[in-house]
Amino acid sequence: MKLGVSTYSLYKALAAGEMSVQDVIVYIASIGGEHVEIVPLGFNLTDNPELIAVIKNQAKESGIELSNYAVGANFSGLNDEDFEREIVRLKREVDIAAALGVTKMRHDVASSQDLSITHFLSELPKLAEACRVIADYAAQYGITTSVENHGYFIQSSDRVQALVNVVDRPNFRTTLDVGNFLCVDENPAVAVANNINIASMVHVKDFYYRPSTDALGEGWFTSASGNWLRGAIVGHGDINMPQVLRKVKESGYDGYISIEFEGMEDCRTGTRLGLDYVKRVWNQL
Repeated sequence: MKLGVSTYSLYKALAAGEMSVQDVIVYIASIGGEHVEIVPLGFNLTDNPELIAVIKNQAKESGIELSNYAVGANFSGLNDEDFEREIVRLKREVDIAAALGVTKMRHDVASSQDLSITHFLSELPKLAEACRVIADYAAQYGITTSVENHGYFIQSSDRVQALVNVVDRPNFRTTLDVGNFLCVDENPAVAVANNINIASMVHVKDFYYRPSTDALGEGWFTSASGNWLRGAIVGHGDINMPQVLRKVKESGYDGYISIEFEGMEDCRTGTRLGLDYVKRVWNQL
């Protein structure tokens, strides 16, 4: 297992202009990260391809691996022309992943206001077709693509499983985010156990989780069932993180694990404390 950090964890500092992507890589290495996951928020590799060499050089200089490239996408509710346009765009993102030298790439699949299982089943064949095309294109580079349990529509463990199974490609799996299952009110430990065997990447994220009857304000957002969530430093939130990490370790998973921080605290502090926590708990299991 190699423990590292997603650049998304430092997004606040990137967006505020307090850190560059180079600074983020240097910082992650300085706090003991073994790899960095590249999420182009706060910087853009499509419009600024010169940053690819900058990122690779900084990672090499800092003695840290580049693990995964994670981008957004949506294939739901599109007409044929827009569907093909999104395929072309995602292929360009695969080219960027290849240029970065990574062998893993996460892309989103669908966003929809209709979260019903009926709508999901009606969309599944088209979504699987898109994922299959992207995975086949990525295979030439030796890249494994993946869907994250993310965005409500494809967030529960059974929907992720269904998509991975229907795509039916050896290089299409899931980026398993242990915290995101709470967004659809699914027990993280149970969901992790369900999907760890199809994971190509693991994100460790924590949340505070409160019932819908609480009167909470700024900083909170709602789950699919109306309960309240707020990002937490990993180990500080309401997820039973030792139990979740035990599920991951006992599965035999031996790939990259990325810390994702999206709490209200300073992002550098929150990221460092989360990384230290996971390292400590993992070594004690």
